[in-house]
Amino acid sequence: MAPVEPSGLYDFDLLVIGGGSGGLACAKEASSFGKQVVVLDFVIPSEKGTTWGIGGTCVNVGCIPKKLMHQASLLGESIQEAQSYGWNISGPISFNWESLVEAVQNHIKSVNWVTRVQLRDKKIEYVNGHGVFEDAHTVIAKMKNGKERRITAKDIVIAVGGRPRYPDFPGCKEYCITSDDLFSLPTSPGNTLVIGAGYIGLECAGFLKGLGYEATVMVRSMLLRGFDRGMVDLVQAEMEDKGVKFLFGKIPVKVSKQPNGKLLVEWKGDDEIGQGEYDTVLVATGRKALSEELNPSAAGLQIHPETYKIITNFEQTNIPNIYAVGDVLHERPELTPVAIQAGKLLAGRLYNGTQEQMDYDNVATTVFSPLEYGCVGITEEEAINRYTENEIEVYHAYYKPTEFFIPQKNVKHCYLKVITLLKAPQKVLGMHFIGPQAGEVIQGYAAAIKAGLTYQHLKDTVGIHPTVSEEFTRVAITKRSGDDPTPQSCCS
Repeated sequence: MAPVEPSGLYDFDLLVIGGGSGGLACAKEASSFGKQVVVLDFVIPSEKGTTWGIGGTCVNVGCIPKKLMHQASLLGESIQEAQSYGWNISGPISFNWESLVEAVQNHIKSVNWVTRVQLRDKKIEYVNGHGVFEDAHTVIAKMKNGKERRITAKDIVIAVGGRPRYPDFPGCKEYCITSDDLFSLPTSPGNTLVIGAGYIGLECAGFLKGLGYEATVMVRSMLLRGFDRGMVDLVQAEMEDKGVKFLFGKIPVKVSKQPNGKLLVEWKGDDEIGQGEYDTVLVATGRKALSEELNPSAAGLQIHPETYKIITNFEQTNIPNIYAVGDVLHERPELTPVAIQAGKLLAGRLYNGTQEQMDYDNVATTVFSPLEYGCVGITEEEAINRYTENEIEVYHAYYKPTEFFIPQKNVKHCYLKVITLLKAPQKVLGMHFIGPQAGEVIQGYAAAIKAGLTYQHLKDTVGIHPTVSEEFTRVAITKRSGDDPTPQSCCS
């Protein structure tokens, strides 16, 4: 469909600020409805000078390179296990960081190119400029060469996401890297300290250890805040068994470079001080929304004073023609598929007469730790707070993946739980799974929960044997009973 001409009052029907997953999804959907669309995208270099092409965090410095490096780590483990299965591995097994980075970056560049081609094919104009508001309908695009372009649009969608937040201590910006830098790091990271214990920090520490590097995680208070605490304890135990070290209750106070080239990290905690030398220090202490860079006051936008995120009502800001999707939204999940779905639905409401709103409840996610943790719905703690212990039932089980038997892999942290209402038909409130391919396992159950899954449905479902996902259909022991949730055999 050829795009129609925009209203004579404006240059475009829709201007999208941010070329990440959510912004691009909204732009392409709007274009399919015949609207004239322009996308602004500009990456300010990190403190280490790292930059990248169109596609946003997920493609360039987030989900995609993270999953590829996680896979590289798992492959190294699989090579060792293959010998137990009869494969003859001749010669020493070694790993080359530079080769992995080159392969990952080549894939990312191919995605950048495909994205540019898609925009061209859909007649969406792409402007490699940093957008700032002049007013509610006008954005000034500041180009790399110093030139500026003034662009007007009837509607504006903010999809700028966020960037890693640097803690405030001497030497942090000078010597530390973030996830913005890790996936294109030209030389191997060596012995690495990860400051921060959210999912980004744990995932990076996990795959670095799997690739053969020493990895230590500095934890201020707790791992994986917001996730089910029982499951998190198992993730931690598995990572410790794999050799990842943890420094609990510690706060960094200074990083300095030593004559030998190593980084000396000083920390405090529990009325004591300590220090250690590392080759690389990765800070993963959260992300900051990029809303402030937009000059939001010029458009009259309401920004949350603490998170600096944009406050919206179904993606609409306090300014009627300005909308926002993705990680820049206040109190919304910071997940790529959420941004994509919200962007598509927003374009449908704006330009195709639909009424469907984004459903932010029961969004599944996975932490790609060495033994993965996937979940959908609420945690056990949330269920207790919302319904009390007397109104919920928690089914749980340890299990033994068949593929773990021959190489004699540790199965003691393979565990799942199903949280339901106690009253029949026992609606499922949350499902949590630690084990291989957790993301693949939990995805199907996420659809089931959206459809109103009950415990009776799980009991009535015949599992595919032998798979790890079937364990959800076999779970029968409740925490309330006090019975041992450990199976006697794989087919019990």
